[in-house]
Amino acid sequence: MARVLPVSPPISPSYGVKVLWNRAIRPTRAQWALALCATFGLSACSSHYALVPPRLALEPYGRVALVTFSAEQPNNELSTLATQRFAEAVLASQSGFELLELGAADSSLKRLAAAGDGEALAHAVGKAKNVPAVFIGHLTVSGMKPHGRLSGVSSLKVRASVSAQLSVQLLSTSTGGTVWRSSATADGTVGQIAMSDKLPSIAMRDPNEAYGEVVGELITGVTRDFRPTRVKQ
Repeated sequence: MARVLPVSPPISPSYGVKVLWNRAIRPTRAQWALALCATFGLSACSSHYALVPPRLALEPYGRVALVTFSAEQPNNELSTLATQRFAEAVLASQSGFELLELGAADSSLKRLAAAGDGEALAHAVGKAKNVPAVFIGHLTVSGMKPHGRLSGVSSLKVRASVSAQLSVQLLSTSTGGTVWRSSATADGTVGQIAMSDKLPSIAMRDPNEAYGEVVGELITGVTRDFRPTRVKQ
């Protein structure tokens, strides 16, 4: 007796076309993806950044004096710290000039700076130190100020913060006129007291550390004109 073998169903022509189409289209999609990536890569490579020089160059002055910043409140430590940080930032940003730092020992200059007579101070520094320009600055620091927020009946949060402002000028010692001026403000948190579900929590930090961070932000702000910048082209 003859054995009957099962016959497989014929392959649909549409299925065969579909398989061939998928096989043909896959390389095309891959090529398109590679081309797209190459286009983006070329676009990224074509864009570059130009280096813009600082707005104020100190090298042409040769020698520049820096008088210790005055302060609104008697706070020699902070004003001295701000002056030192300013000198470090300026010297780190530029070269080719000499910075002459005039400290508290120059009592006559300090008195003129405290009086706010910038023109007289500039003339006095130019005559005494033989420099064409001088930096003067003024630091204003606030005490700790509480800021509270009440959320519901049993939720209270009080934050203690400090704020400061620094303004700096570069004066011509020959005319007393202002060559450059910059100012900046900064805030810092000293601590906070929170009350939640009648359970208090207190978080305090060293005030000197908080003031130091505030001074750092001030110096970064007022010295921005001494640093080169990059502009995308």
